[in-house]
Amino acid sequence: MGKTFITLTHLEDFRAAEFVNPGTWLKLRKEPNLYDDESITVYSDKGTRYGYVANSCARVAKGTHSAGYIARDFEEEASCMVRFRLDDLAIAELILNEEEGVTDESEGER
Repeated sequence: MGKTFITLTHLEDFRAAEFVNPGTWLKLRKEPNLYDDESITVYSDKGTRYGYVANSCARVAKGTHSAGYIARDFEEEASCMVRFRLDDLAIAELILNEEEGVTDESEGER
């Protein structure tokens, strides 16, 4: 299976921008809500909400997948590692099995 990349959004809304940098491990959790039944929330390893996986055509960066697309790949929770960062969004690699060869350590929140 090839690498799957996703767009993480609303980092500034949750004041997470300073903690989300290349190499940071994050948790993904399916959390459907009133506005999006495919919503996936992004959390730090300590459980702090950092943002969401983009799910609209306007927010999903070219070459990445939406929350609706990756929702089929895991039951309730998964992990991702940030690869690139731009202002209020980041591009992360979806990690379904932490033994897939990713060895970078997360700086995590301080």
